[in-house]
Amino acid sequence: MNFSPLLVSALVSGLSILLLIKSRVVSRLLDVPNDRSLHVRPVPRIGGAGMLAGVFAGWLVAGWQIEWWIWLPLLILFAVSLLDDLFSLPVRQRMIVHVLAAGLLVWGSGLSANQGILAGVIILFAIIWMTNLFNFMDGSNGLAGGMAMIGFGVFGIAAWQAGSDTMAWLNFCIVAASLVFLFFNFQPARVFMGDAGSIPLGFLVAAFSLAGWQQQIWPVWFPLLVFGPFIVDATVTLLRRTLRGVKITEAHREHYYQRLIQGGMSHQRLALAEYGLMLAMGVSALMFVQKAMPWMLIMAWAIVLAGLMLLIDIKWKRHLRRQNAQA
Repeated sequence: MNFSPLLVSALVSGLSILLLIKSRVVSRLLDVPNDRSLHVRPVPRIGGAGMLAGVFAGWLVAGWQIEWWIWLPLLILFAVSLLDDLFSLPVRQRMIVHVLAAGLLVWGSGLSANQGILAGVIILFAIIWMTNLFNFMDGSNGLAGGMAMIGFGVFGIAAWQAGSDTMAWLNFCIVAASLVFLFFNFQPARVFMGDAGSIPLGFLVAAFSLAGWQQQIWPVWFPLLVFGPFIVDATVTLLRRTLRGVKITEAHREHYYQRLIQGGMSHQRLALAEYGLMLAMGVSALMFVQKAMPWMLIMAWAIVLAGLMLLIDIKWKRHLRRQNAQA
């Protein structure tokens, strides 16, 4: 086994983050706390750029053949997201780029030709959603980085078991870079991921999910279960806001993980709890990865996640009542 790509990903990620933190550009990338934040002091949101630099470096050193419909939209998203971190681009401009990236992925993979136009359109919107998913959920120290480490790690193990070495190592490089990023991001966080990290990571979840399905490494349900905690929290929260007529593009603190922090849970405890949940879901998915559709497993996890959300909703209402009583 050649572990040099992993070492390169880790070293480049760590050095890049350190250099970025000490550079002059960091003054333009401070995440200043506001009434919708969960942090109390300015923190540089540049860590994701360093993490992605490590991922790209590991891939280049290994010389793996990556489909153009993955690396081209990935680089476009990385560049535009970095510009967004620097200059706060309008939402419409960012969404145009996200649609373009998703379109390149669907078209280049041949999905619409093989599965039909309707399937292509559905998956196009799913890719756009997944592209933004990490950004929505990147709001607590150690959360997004740790979930990336676990999720892509499970992808890598599944690919390794299926005999797809390249897919496995592509994912393991992300794991190595994410682990180094966590050194800087775990409580107390010295750096945040920023859009330059969260948007490309979300896209890679979608791209690798699609590629793994097409290569018959895993069935279609597998990625949905592996990244279930992120997908369910973000999707349910945004659906509830949409039903209330609130713009989903507006910043808020209504995600379930955000309410746990506001209710008194520490960033560290939240991260560890989410790690445990995602690890359990990932391991169970690996155990049934050869099944076309393990309905009992999916229903069991749906009940667990629904129960957890119900408990958080109950605790949140109690928290609001205590606040109102003290006011």
